[in-house]
Amino acid sequence: MSACTYTRAYLSEVASLAVQLDAEAIDRMVNALERLREGGGRLFFLGVGGGAGHASHAVNDFRKIAGIESYAPTDNVSELTARINDDGWDSCYAAWLRGSHLSGRDAVFVFSVGGGSAERGISTNLVASLELARDAGASIFGVVGRDGGCTARLADVCVIVPTISAETVTPHTEEFQAVVWHLLVSHPRLRRHSMKWESAQ
Repeated sequence: MSACTYTRAYLSEVASLAVQLDAEAIDRMVNALERLREGGGRLFFLGVGGGAGHASHAVNDFRKIAGIESYAPTDNVSELTARINDDGWDSCYAAWLRGSHLSGRDAVFVFSVGGGSAERGISTNLVASLELARDAGASIFGVVGRDGGCTARLADVCVIVPTISAETVTPHTEEFQAVVWHLLVSHPRLRRHSMKWESAQ
């Protein structure tokens, strides 16, 4: 496939995926996040790899634009690596959430391509965190790909980015994670503060 042909095919997939996203699930997420904010709950973003980068960006947007108290364990590299070193990868996020006193008022929000799978040994730290959140009575949200794995199974609301091509599962899932969270923070029911370029005259 030529570079030009690949580019056009990729962008065609993006356009197709955009109209396939579950708008009703996103609206349910808006409702749940509005209730979370009204109840004084906190939002904890979890991700690995690209999802970890998204978590940090989303913390900024949800705090600054939507006025929701938000955190990500990957924003504190000292604590996170200490927990990994002392206790292991599988428990590092869950231990961090325990240290944050995760409760039924709070929520965890997962950005993951596969959603985590204990059976396959993939993103097991996410799986442990989701199990902790369920036991604590916290809400669970996610934007994931493929079949959504553990995240889709345990989430209160989960948006699964459809698979169009097995060759582009990861890039499309990660790009639409950003689309969904930007939709959320800019939604009229969640947006509390104007963004710079929208408010500039």
